[in-house]
Amino acid sequence: MKYSNNIISACFSLALGMSALTGCEGGELFDVNAPDWLSDKIQEIEDSKNDNQDEIVLEGMMEDVYTIGSTDYSSGWWAAFSKYYVIPDGQKWYAVFNLHINPSATNTYKNFALIICSDADRDSDGYKEYGAIRFDNQPSGNSEWGDYIDRSYVESTLTFETDTDEGIDKLGGKVTLVVDRTNAESFSVTMTNGTVTKTYTQPTALVNLNADASNTNIRCFLVPEGSYIDFQQTNIEPIGGCTSAEDKNPVSMVLQNVPDQVNVGTTLEDAMANVTALITFEEGVTKTVAASELSFTAIPDMDTAGEKTLVAVYNKTFKGENCDQPIVANAAFEVVEKIASIQVTTQPSRTHYYYYTSAATEALTNRTLAFDPTGMAVTATYVNGESKVMDNSRLSFSTIPAQDGSHKVTITADEGITAEVDVTVSKSTASAVSNSTAVVGAEDNSTAFWGAFSDEFNVPVGETKSITFTNYSSLAGNWNNYVVVLRKKDLTEYAVVRADNYGWGDGYAACLTSGGQTDWVTWLAGMNGAKVTVYVTNCGNGTADVQAVMQGTTGTTSTQYYLGINTVDSSDLNFALTVDGCHLIFGAE
Repeated sequence: MKYSNNIISACFSLALGMSALTGCEGGELFDVNAPDWLSDKIQEIEDSKNDNQDEIVLEGMMEDVYTIGSTDYSSGWWAAFSKYYVIPDGQKWYAVFNLHINPSATNTYKNFALIICSDADRDSDGYKEYGAIRFDNQPSGNSEWGDYIDRSYVESTLTFETDTDEGIDKLGGKVTLVVDRTNAESFSVTMTNGTVTKTYTQPTALVNLNADASNTNIRCFLVPEGSYIDFQQTNIEPIGGCTSAEDKNPVSMVLQNVPDQVNVGTTLEDAMANVTALITFEEGVTKTVAASELSFTAIPDMDTAGEKTLVAVYNKTFKGENCDQPIVANAAFEVVEKIASIQVTTQPSRTHYYYYTSAATEALTNRTLAFDPTGMAVTATYVNGESKVMDNSRLSFSTIPAQDGSHKVTITADEGITAEVDVTVSKSTASAVSNSTAVVGAEDNSTAFWGAFSDEFNVPVGETKSITFTNYSSLAGNWNNYVVVLRKKDLTEYAVVRADNYGWGDGYAACLTSGGQTDWVTWLAGMNGAKVTVYVTNCGNGTADVQAVMQGTTGTTSTQYYLGINTVDSSDLNFALTVDGCHLIFGAE
């Protein structure tokens, strides 16, 4: 597929001129005896016409220059967003942007997703999603989702079998995106970078999800994950207006990664080598700059121990020229003496940890548990003889084998100074729980995500609770199966994990997952009527484990685990099951 900006080719003028020749006396344009060069030119024009049939003609484009996501590729899912672009019924939205793929990316989903939603802000009551379409295409994974997105309408010139396949780099570069509402009886999306083209062609128009039925607008926005976007052009002015490509002066900055403490004798340059700054320029454009682009001063000095103020100055425009007025930011840090030794002066609140082994984890080797420093005090003695209780965030801890018995945890401070603390590990015993109702979710699988829940089940420290049920799925997507929710009694969530190796929440990022299934198609086919047992363990160290054993109707037993979900208050751990285009039957043989 090629691109053009509605440029009128000179070839069309030539073709018009040649057509006129057919009316001239003795004209040989279509004569078999016409000169070879003329026949060749006619064929060239015809080939050009055929080539141009698939071109995306960009009309009415405006510059809208800004960056979405951290340029160090650190933006996680749902952490950075483009502006909102409102698309009225009967119109097209064209967008052009550069997609930057992390050269070190190992997962195919580290690109961007187009989110299609009602005409409302994300955090408002009227916000409803049609769904999401990512640039990668993985039929066995989650490259598209949503109650109003039918994956059977997706086509792509590049398909991944798993989310660890090679080829993620092919998605990078200049991307042209088209969201088309011009046909009253259909809806389509095209995203292409000239190497990879992905399309979504729905043979029906979108339903209206707006609370006001007279409002037929939709909104679209972009969300990168592990990548970033340099937006360039749009034909629809976004909410808040476009951002021009003209050079811009800096307005403000926020310092990042400033160390809390620095040893006496460390130079300011070395101490601040990893500092970055988020610079905001005119028109709201932002970018992150490295320490090498900043000027630092320490007040009052770096030579003596004590509280210090770091002053940073930035004096460049968005394009790197000298700016009209430099901007300044500051941050506090402490210069301290070097540590001579550390000692545990108050033991941790919890030193007895637990693990459970099911069919999902019985093959794991070198399984470990995380150390929980809650309540522990570590006192550092410095080379000048002074002592001070350290912040536990400045310490690192060795992991603990998931094996019965007593184990030593190594605590490490700066420059490799260590101390030890003892913990005990035991196997957890599982006990079954029962739901008070026989069915969760409509039996025609019409219940949307979060539309129905099981009972809440409490999991005390050291215990494992199991629940068995039959899972019935609409089979529309891998996610249309049971979902496990870990939360407090007041329903504050720790994490949400699905049957298909996916989850989210404050505690999810730290967990170890089993990686999903080797054959997602067979797995999904077997989930409509699968016998499932879910195990939830309160490990006693501020983490929880979720394990699942799924006996599919295809005769295959599959497993899934999420180990070490953190941010858990061990004294307040509960779980519930919910559904998404599926229903659960309890107590059936």
